[in-house]
Parts: sequence; structure tokens; C-alpha cells
Amino acid sequence: MYSEARRSKRINLRSERKEKIMSILFINGSPNKDGNTVGLAGELLAGKEYETLHLVDYKIYSYGQDYADDQFMEVIGQMKKADAVVLGSPLYWHSMSGAVRNLLDRSYEVVSEGTFRGKKLFFVFQGASPTKEQLAAGDYTVGRYAELYGFDYRGMATNIKEAQKLSGQL
Repeated sequence: MYSEARRSKRINLRSERKEKIMSILFINGSPNKDGNTVGLAGELLAGKEYETLHLVDYKIYSYGQDYADDQFMEVIGQMKKADAVVLGSPLYWHSMSGAVRNLLDRSYEVVSEGTFRGKKLFFVFQGASPTKEQLAAGDYTVGRYAELYGFDYRGMATNIKEAQKLSGQL
């Protein structure tokens, strides 16, 4: 009886030590489903299980628009389910893609402050010859979004080396 109780206790302790598998959502803000943004995110997510959501597959209208087929809340619902979100955008016209910008803009007055508290957010931002000012502006924007809505912002990756370094935080 004593040994049975000890065995049971060991099993329970082992079960408690098992880590919960983190759910990760990669949101691809590029219209290209197999381009450089996806490739860079793949470096950050190497060896991890994750779901991919391509914003190009969703109808997310501009801030202030109200259409019955809008899918913004579906995307927010997927973000709420994840423990970590990797947001990816190419650098277009000196900034993030319009799809990502729409997602961020639409959160205003719809998503409550702190909604994503306890969730990690990573940003993958790449483009041909970006300036340090362009990268800083993207990092600032995503950082402010994270702060407002409660994400734990872990940083931005703009190249393979940075993505691999951030990968350790997932």
C-alpha cells in the first residue's frame, strides 16, 4: 500500500512537470503564400508546430467600414486561441503591408485593451534594402499594438540571424 501511494505520487508529479504545448499562430500579411515573409517566419518557427493564417484569404475591410462578409473577428478569434502570434509582413512602400495595417487599425475600439494578456507576439518584417528608420517605424507600431492589447512583445526579426535568435523565446 505504501509503495502504491508513492508510485501514484510519482506519476502525478511527472504529469504536473509536463509542459503544456504552446499553440502558435503565424499570420502572413504578404499576398504571397510562399514568399520571403513566409520563409523568414519559417526560420523563427523552425522545429515548432504552428498554424498559418494568410490574411489574403480573409476579407478585412478598412477601419470604419461595416460589411456582412467581413472576417476581421474570425482572425481575432484565432489570435485569442493562440499562446503566441507571429505577425509577418513584407516592407512595402516604406511600411508594413496594407493587410497587416488593416488588421492593426481595425482592432481600435473593437478589441478591448488587455485582450491578449499573457500571449507572446513576434514580428517578422522583411524587404529589399529597408532603411533603419523604416524598420524602427514597423517595430514601434507593432510594439505599441502589443502594449495596448496586452501582448508580451518579444521583438522583430528582419533577417535569418535575428529570426533564429528569437526562436529560442517560443
